[in-house]
Amino acid sequence: MSPDGPITVVVDPGEPPYDAPPFLELRGPLDTRRLESALDRIAAGRPDGPDWQHRLRPHGPGLHTLALTMSAPGEFPAGLLADLLTDPPPAGRSVCAVPPSPLQHELLADADAHPGTGRHVEQLGWLWHGPLDPERFTAAWQSLFDRESVLRSAFADGPEPRIVVHDRVKAEVVRLPHSAADWAALVEYDRCRGLDPRRPGPLRVTVLGGDPVVSATAQPTRVLLTYHHALLDGWSARLLLREFYRAYLAGGCLPGGERRPDMADYARWLADQDTGPARTFWTDATPPPGVTHSPLPVATASDPVPAGTRTGTGRTRLRLTAVQTARLGAWAAGWGSTESGALQAVWALLLYRAAGTADAEPVRFSVTVSGRGILFDGVERLPGALRNPLPMSVVVDPRGSVPELLGLLRDRALDMAAYEWVSAGQIRTWTEDRAEPPGAVGSLVAFEGGPDGPDDLVRELAAQGVRVDPPETLGAPTAFPLTLVAHHDGDGGLVVTVSHDHTRPAGIGGVLAHVAFLLDELPRVAGESTTISEVLARLVDADAETDADTSTSTGTGTEAGTPPTTSADQPADADAPALITLRPARNPGAGTVCLVPSHGTPRFCYELLARSYQGPEALVLLGAALDDGAGYEALRPLIEAGGHLVLGGFSGCGVAAYRITRLIAASGGRPPLIVLTGAATSAGDLARLLESAAERAG
Repeated sequence: MSPDGPITVVVDPGEPPYDAPPFLELRGPLDTRRLESALDRIAAGRPDGPDWQHRLRPHGPGLHTLALTMSAPGEFPAGLLADLLTDPPPAGRSVCAVPPSPLQHELLADADAHPGTGRHVEQLGWLWHGPLDPERFTAAWQSLFDRESVLRSAFADGPEPRIVVHDRVKAEVVRLPHSAADWAALVEYDRCRGLDPRRPGPLRVTVLGGDPVVSATAQPTRVLLTYHHALLDGWSARLLLREFYRAYLAGGCLPGGERRPDMADYARWLADQDTGPARTFWTDATPPPGVTHSPLPVATASDPVPAGTRTGTGRTRLRLTAVQTARLGAWAAGWGSTESGALQAVWALLLYRAAGTADAEPVRFSVTVSGRGILFDGVERLPGALRNPLPMSVVVDPRGSVPELLGLLRDRALDMAAYEWVSAGQIRTWTEDRAEPPGAVGSLVAFEGGPDGPDDLVRELAAQGVRVDPPETLGAPTAFPLTLVAHHDGDGGLVVTVSHDHTRPAGIGGVLAHVAFLLDELPRVAGESTTISEVLARLVDADAETDADTSTSTGTGTEAGTPPTTSADQPADADAPALITLRPARNPGAGTVCLVPSHGTPRFCYELLARSYQGPEALVLLGAALDDGAGYEALRPLIEAGGHLVLGGFSGCGVAAYRITRLIAASGGRPPLIVLTGAATSAGDLARLLESAAERAG
């Protein structure tokens, strides 16, 4: 039995009148220190509550019972104890502490201010064609975790947050069959599950499909990396993926020791930097209040986009063909710029157009920099949180030429390169809030890139019958109301995704159509003397609804890998039933197993469990938005109809499940058994545990 394997807790309410603390059966490897720590945490949270004594009895390998005796009448929080015991065990001992950068401070604070939104949780997805050895795959990721200190890092709470590096962290690799979930749904569920930067392991791997032997008709394996910006960025994810390929080719064990430099080396370098020149640069470069920095352009010159009042997030996507992309790159290079510079120029033009002025006007937005243009040896090989949003401002003169605008943006980017290590929060402090604060107004333009797999890795994988597609960044909600993210797909096309919150104006599809039009039109018409006013005049005449060779999606995500988004006019849970039947009973009176949802556990995990369950009972799932009282009301018809009832689920639902049992007991019913296990437990194992509990309850 693995000492770090999952533990399952069965809460038995005992005998009527159910006023004594319940018995807890503990199945699996039990660390008594964890038990004592959990009881101490409960005691600390109940300073005025009655005291208790506990007695732990072993009944064989991996089986214990825990009996509790209260010193006075009162309710013991058995559900909370079950949650604490089934939560993943802490990582190994900490070996060092690293001060976070100002950028990491800001990312963590923003994520904390918006819990449950997937803020700053980014994903990277790709296709794996050919055989996949599951054991070697998992071992390769574990080898990477053992070698990369950033993958064993987490934020520690305290007066001054710090990053703690642990000596051992288990890699989280989740493997699902192709039938388990639609890819787009899996991406969205995994994003909603989120990542806690205070728990070691800022990266999660999910595999959809994958077999050691693949038939000619088999579907390719899909792989998803999910990571948190407070500890990793997109460059880092690609860098780690390249190292994973090396480990996989080496049989699952990456040669060599700890990576250097690491984030501790970067923190020391950062502490040695003189902020004086950076402060002078940004103070001089930041325009005064009153400049144009409209976050969203209008759809037409005379018809502004109507303001919206919805909440939530949405994504819209366009794609230029490989031919269009090559033409754009060649055109930009001819003027000493890049595709990224061209995208920034297009956005500056649309922001200027939104101002509705005929005079030269400064516009302002933010751009992401890789953070790896600094004079720090080995920074290009450093995985960490270095990608940085910095303010960009440029004067748009309608009488000036398009190449002049490209040159202004290029020169501005070169000037900023020396200060990529400075955070937006520091700049706001230095400029006395003249730089726009994230989350208030503004937009962000990002161009994703990073190290791809070298040709030698591609050839070695091919020799083993494996072909991997280039990874695709799937985006992350940021602190900005509107974000444009561009990347190249496997066919050489340029993909631009606009992420926006629904509190911004509607009509984003028309905005993206204008982006597509300009990216395609500028290489065709913009020469040395083409003025900005001439380009904007062509935009006025263009049909914003027709943009050949692009594909857009609003709310449904039609591009491969694009997660579906929910219209805020129709919230996902608006019409959801209180009780969802996953599988009906096989015969009348067979009883019911009710699954209680926990935060971060996707719906398809419960559907997998229902498929694995072999007992005669019906399997139902409580609605995710229900509180304890509503959950009891949803179950009351089943209770009144008779038949035994069992509650179950994954770690995190114990408190709600136990409160429901107390409501059942208070109404004179027979409180059910509760079966609670860790998130790492497979659906099949939990199904067998629930079958055993249902037989006992019947």
